[in-house]
Amino acid sequence: KYLRQINRNKVLIVLTRLAIVILFIAVWEILANVGIIDSFIASSPSRIWNTFLNLSSSDLMTHVGITCLETLIGFTLGTLLGIAIVLWWSKFLSRVLEPFLVILNSLPKVALGPVIIIWVGAGMPAIITMALLISLIVTVMEILNGFLETDKEKIKMAQTFNANKLQTLIKIIIPANIPTFF
Repeated sequence: KYLRQINRNKVLIVLTRLAIVILFIAVWEILANVGIIDSFIASSPSRIWNTFLNLSSSDLMTHVGITCLETLIGFTLGTLLGIAIVLWWSKFLSRVLEPFLVILNSLPKVALGPVIIIWVGAGMPAIITMALLISLIVTVMEILNGFLETDKEKIKMAQTFNANKLQTLIKIIIPANIPTFF
């Protein structure tokens, strides 16, 4: 009986969420058709759906796939560059670069789009560079924080057994931060 009640609540939650979305779309469509909402600015669900169908009949999915690939390449490069490992390894370098990382993180990277297009050209290189810039600073800061917050007791134990910095990195730091990488 208890499990049925939990399942009933889960189904009720999902159905209520679905009803809210359907109600929102219906009200939006009605308000756009009546003219209360300017359909030129806010469009309408039916116009969005028709546009999606028109674009889908052409090469939309090809372009979506290419954009996803470019973004994935940029984010993967941002994760794999290993700058966080270098910053973890050298406390001096970490302290020197910290203010620059904070400044670069606050920089609106999307605003650099025109500059990036001038530097690397339009197309795939520009998109990969943009994804790399967006992900690199955030990735470096998150991974470095994960490295620095690794269980100090495990690190101290490894040092007690004469583990060097590379062994500590490979055996403790990286395995403890696999979720952070993802």
